[in-house]
Amino acid sequence: MATKRRPGKPSPAKRTATKKPAPRRAAPPLPPVARPVASFDFCRSLIRDVPDFPRPGILFKDITPLLASPRAFHIVLDSLAERYIGEHLDVVVGIEARGFIFGGALAARLNASFVPVRKPGKLPAAIDRVELVTEYSRDALEMHKGSLREEARVLIVDDVLATGGTAKGAAELVHRQGGSVISYAFVVELTFLGGREKLLPTHVESCISY
Repeated sequence: MATKRRPGKPSPAKRTATKKPAPRRAAPPLPPVARPVASFDFCRSLIRDVPDFPRPGILFKDITPLLASPRAFHIVLDSLAERYIGEHLDVVVGIEARGFIFGGALAARLNASFVPVRKPGKLPAAIDRVELVTEYSRDALEMHKGSLREEARVLIVDDVLATGGTAKGAAELVHRQGGSVISYAFVVELTFLGGREKLLPTHVESCISY
């Protein structure tokens, strides 16, 4: 005599195993390129040191004189744009605030979308948020939900690479939305703070190093 199966319980033949999400694949490394050293020496000459800012003991690298020079601004943008032409970038993510200056201009040159990553309370719609520790204090970054399509190829841009915590936080926001960080780009890198090591193995590009 056949036995009755309780309603709502699938038969063994219809049960399926739960699929695990595929691991995120790291972006392949970008090839090295020659850099215009003499041109960057001119840009370096415009960056001034401001002692004890934003707190005592910090020697701040101020790029505003570089921004005031059309020649220097073009040198930086042209160099970065040439570096990423052909890399099929979908989105440039700029980190508040000076990352907006370079990131927005670079996105236009690369025919890519621009997405801002902002400090808390600045974005009006639903957001993703990540807490982080910078070289100065504890902070947070936010990005609008739905800013990236799945598997979007992303370049993260900021003015200075110091300890790497801010850029790493921006990358976490990109990954939460299914994007892939192809590279990070900075105008200035403070190599003695070791931020590059925190971002590896993803490619890191910087114009001027200290």
